[in-house]
Amino acid sequence: MASQPALKPISDIALRYGISSEHLIPYGNDAAKVDLSLLNSRPVKGKLILVSSITPTPLGEGKTVTTIGLSQGLNAIGHDAIACIRQPSLGPVFGVKGGAAGGGKAQVLPMEKLNLHLTGDIHAITAAHNLAAAALDARLYHEQRLGDAFTEQTGLPRLNIDVEHILWKRVVDHNDRALRHIEVGVGGGVNGVERQDGYDITAASELMAILALSENLKDMRQRIGRIILALDTQGQPITAEKLEVAGAMTVLMKDAIQPTLMQTSENTPVLIHAGPFANIAHGNSSVIADRIALQLADYVVTEAGFGSDMGMEKFFNIKYRQSGIKPSCVVLVATLRSLKANSGKFNIKPGQSLPPEIAESNVELLAQGCQNLGWHINNAKRYGLPVVIAINKFPTDSEQELDYLREFALSCGAVGVEVSRAFAEGGQGTAELAKAVVAASQNEAKVNLLYQDEVPLRSKLQTLVDTYGADSLILTEQAEAQLAALEKQDFGRLPLCIAKTPLSISADPSLKNVPQGFSVTISSLKVSAGAGFIRAYAGNIMTMPGLGTLPAYRNIDLDDNGEIVGLS
Repeated sequence: MASQPALKPISDIALRYGISSEHLIPYGNDAAKVDLSLLNSRPVKGKLILVSSITPTPLGEGKTVTTIGLSQGLNAIGHDAIACIRQPSLGPVFGVKGGAAGGGKAQVLPMEKLNLHLTGDIHAITAAHNLAAAALDARLYHEQRLGDAFTEQTGLPRLNIDVEHILWKRVVDHNDRALRHIEVGVGGGVNGVERQDGYDITAASELMAILALSENLKDMRQRIGRIILALDTQGQPITAEKLEVAGAMTVLMKDAIQPTLMQTSENTPVLIHAGPFANIAHGNSSVIADRIALQLADYVVTEAGFGSDMGMEKFFNIKYRQSGIKPSCVVLVATLRSLKANSGKFNIKPGQSLPPEIAESNVELLAQGCQNLGWHINNAKRYGLPVVIAINKFPTDSEQELDYLREFALSCGAVGVEVSRAFAEGGQGTAELAKAVVAASQNEAKVNLLYQDEVPLRSKLQTLVDTYGADSLILTEQAEAQLAALEKQDFGRLPLCIAKTPLSISADPSLKNVPQGFSVTISSLKVSAGAGFIRAYAGNIMTMPGLGTLPAYRNIDLDDNGEIVGLS
């Protein structure tokens, strides 16, 4: 369990940044919801710093540690800073990843509270999502049971739900592959209409994306109403509004729309909001958290999920496009060992010991892996913002390798390269990185979006696939039909949310470093009308993860004093 001797009452943290008690809803001494009355109550004064990384590896790049550490470093050099991060899902916490609070002297405390339930936002989303699923099945059952008498008895029009085109699965916040494909209403009759269904993990719910992208409670209510739950027998959409469940769903999420305030190991404030998974969702913290933080601090450090081809791309092409919130600088996190792992010479699995070539000083191997860093620097530069490299340092890193990495990154167009010792030294260990970020953020740059709203969907897909370096874009027969239908229904103006592996720049997790000579196949396209984007599935993307052979829950328990152990 993380030592917490320096924790202050959350009300003290809030007051230091101008958040009075009238804007706080306490959840004990260590966390509090921030009331939405604070939103837009004062002018924006801060700059947003967006943290992303190279292609992730099982070794970990330390993106959250760097995000937290950089916010502490900015405070250490005399600026008011706030971090905005996402709430961990119980799926990774008990599955393969453990917690998502950072680590060492750069973490959110109490980390157990952050990683386990927190203020219940994810559970609220689960309840709201499953209410819609239950309402849909109930309407289907009663319309089939009563037939033409349904309208006479209820006064409601028949929705004529097409049982083969129910789009809204149920969700749960755990990894559970056995729930991917299930049958509901088994036996029929009073059990409902028997049909095929399944579960997604809660973070993949459109409601999670809506929570992150909503501007306020009214906007969230309108977005929930636009969710398409199913099609009727004529192929027309049945929305949550049409089912008359949108209001109740919003009520269940009324408190979840308020960000949660916590603190780091150095008492830097952190706003936690929305959920993870940039492979199947847009993988960024909420618009509301960013807006509140930008009113209160000189610098706001936020983290985009996975590498720059994933969460960072979606930040710009979805979140910035909808909100207009613009970063002043992009920080890419890299480690020497992860760059070596990205060389393509190894097939490293979670929990494996490091190959000697990675653990030892090896400039030649590093040079090969640095091609991946070069790609991510160039990818970040596409959006027109300055790029700073944070080298998350490990004790075994050699100065020769660090020098090579610095020179390489600068030659690729990074405006700054600094070592981060956030884990071992906290804010003092990121002071130089913070200075580099401040310097890079001084000149306001214009964001370049990769495509405009009016561009056809196929062209948008082609643009993104081109950035990966693919030779060709392939659409399955199903995807072709869906693309044509989406264009016809006037959804073609929406941005894309590519669901693909985070383990490669391509859509094939086996292709490492900077792949060449590959194609990207889009298997299906689905509209998230409430969130305001179209999901394009590239490759075998599971919206419900499964537990591995050595899941993290095996190590989590209580000690004799009732304290949680094994949660990292």
